[in-house]
Amino acid sequence: MSSTKSYFAKPKFRPLQLMAYILLILGSVVMLIPFAWLLRSSLMDNSQIFIFPPQWVPDPFRWSNFSESLTYAPFATYFMNTMTLELFTLSGVLITSSLAAYSFARLRWKGRDTIFGILLTTLMMPYAVTLIPTFILWRELGAINTYFPLTVPAWLGGGAFNIFLLRQFFLSLPKELDEAAYIDGAKPFTILWRIVLPLSKPALIVVAIFTFIDVWNDFLGPLIYLNSDTKFTLALGLASFKGLMTSQWGYLMAASTTVVAPIIALFFVAQRYFIEGISLTGIKG
Repeated sequence: MSSTKSYFAKPKFRPLQLMAYILLILGSVVMLIPFAWLLRSSLMDNSQIFIFPPQWVPDPFRWSNFSESLTYAPFATYFMNTMTLELFTLSGVLITSSLAAYSFARLRWKGRDTIFGILLTTLMMPYAVTLIPTFILWRELGAINTYFPLTVPAWLGGGAFNIFLLRQFFLSLPKELDEAAYIDGAKPFTILWRIVLPLSKPALIVVAIFTFIDVWNDFLGPLIYLNSDTKFTLALGLASFKGLMTSQWGYLMAASTTVVAPIIALFFVAQRYFIEGISLTGIKG
């Protein structure tokens, strides 16, 4: 009887929790205002965009802004170039960062923790510090105006942050799985491929999401290494398009919406894995 009463009991009113929800809702509304402005402006002409007080619902809807802006500049080429970089970069990051993280987390070798500490210190090094030496290196190798400077580094470890994130997740897996596999005669690579990686899908998805977003939004790298407009990525192509359409705000907003939309869609599709992977990393140091 008491359990039935407790089941139907009204939840306690918690003012602090209610206040927290209100603040979060207000903060989310503030964060969504720029996206709402971007979307409504992409469906308007210049006279509607700058009207005061602001008009939030387009009248009429100018769907032609999307077709005209995307055909005025070769955005299809920019998209294919970006996806090419995504393919090679994602592959390199997932493969090499997994190998490095597995070595730091599950294998024993001399100087492992020291080298891992040195690796983590590179996270504090600003990108601008290595920018000029790296550019000179690729220039001497004759790789300017190619995709090599933008893809090859992904195959050289996958980045310190990705290694750290995967290492923390690998440490949370029971060591008994490795020991049982060793007894059965499995080699370290077999354990990684058949045991560790299948159990680490949430962390791998997080790394993939971070890498995808970084490559998709990367502007500085393509700006430095790419000279030909036929090799431009979406970020660089959108910047050049902005220079051409300085007064056509409807076209600019439509093109920007098209470039931003896949990232937003990716987050909504993969947010469950994203939250799960982030929450499970760091369980064991």
